[in-house]
Amino acid sequence: MRVSVIIPTHNEAQAIGRVLIDIPSDLVTEIIVVDSNSNDGTPEIAAKMGALVIQEPRRGYGRACLTGLAGANSPDIVVFLDGDYSDRPSELPVLLAPIIEGRADITLGSRLQKQSSSGALPWHQVFGNRVAAALIRLFYGLEISDLGPFRAGRVDVLHQLALQETTYGWAVEMILKGALRGFRVVEVPVSYYPRIGKSKIGGTLKGTVGASWFILSLIVRYYYQHRRAGTPRRA
Repeated sequence: MRVSVIIPTHNEAQAIGRVLIDIPSDLVTEIIVVDSNSNDGTPEIAAKMGALVIQEPRRGYGRACLTGLAGANSPDIVVFLDGDYSDRPSELPVLLAPIIEGRADITLGSRLQKQSSSGALPWHQVFGNRVAAALIRLFYGLEISDLGPFRAGRVDVLHQLALQETTYGWAVEMILKGALRGFRVVEVPVSYYPRIGKSKIGGTLKGTVGASWFILSLIVRYYYQHRRAGTPRRA
């Protein structure tokens, strides 16, 4: 079974080496680093360590993930992992197991089901995640606890979802469309640690409020779009 790991990066020179070293080589077929205009040597470090580096000058977390997905070499499963070493790549077997065993189509690493390192998730990020997860349970009937970035999916399923969001809303879009189409979305507990370097989105209360408002509006919008259009579920 071919497994590709996609890592979006922007100025992660302090962390990317540790991320790449920790990825279990016996499970992974290829590692793709999608870099967005880093000026600190991130892509050079990644390439030197054997990763395939794809330059994506257009900003956006979702855009980087979509670019990596398009550039992957015929994988069966794709893993998405941040390049800041907040998630531990060594836990990748836990993320992959439900898919490999045929119990899931998409797996989500939940930072709230396992004790995280002190200070890794500020209270406002925990609160925002819990509110979003509650709305997803209410509108979509999907029991999840977190919207974390460490996740994996069958590549045929990801293509069927026709993901389009180019911002950090991409991660939520995957969950919502997966639930609407009737795919098996399963959470697994993962560890979480303070990121190396400065947060690009939710490190401050102001950043979290803005991100949370966007995500909550996305959850509601997709729900009512589905009600009007009647999204087809998988057979």
